[in-house]
Amino acid sequence: MFKPRTIFLLAGLVLTPASALAAPAPEPMHFTSQQVELPSSDRVFPDGPGAEAVNNNCLACHSAGMVLTQPKLSKAQWTETVNKMVHIYKAPVDPADVQAIVDYLAAMKPKP
Repeated sequence: MFKPRTIFLLAGLVLTPASALAAPAPEPMHFTSQQVELPSSDRVFPDGPGAEAVNNNCLACHSAGMVLTQPKLSKAQWTETVNKMVHIYKAPVDPADVQAIVDYLAAMKPKP
């Protein structure tokens, strides 16, 4: 059995005027190269255990400022966030550095 939404779409297709079907084809898309200058930053994460792992892995995609302004998260939440970056977003994080990154981020701004 069709859902009402599907019936509506099918009815819309049936009721389309013939003049709309005879409309000229749209112009093909044309792509051009563009140059964009992104802002740069030499800001790194503050020193501490794991700072090197965070600087080596996280700065490839994030500015230090963006990460440092995140809300306080628990170690479990940081673990989930780092795993999401690695497994969902395919961040180029060295697997040997994951625990050091999580420990650093959890210690940086501990959740009460």
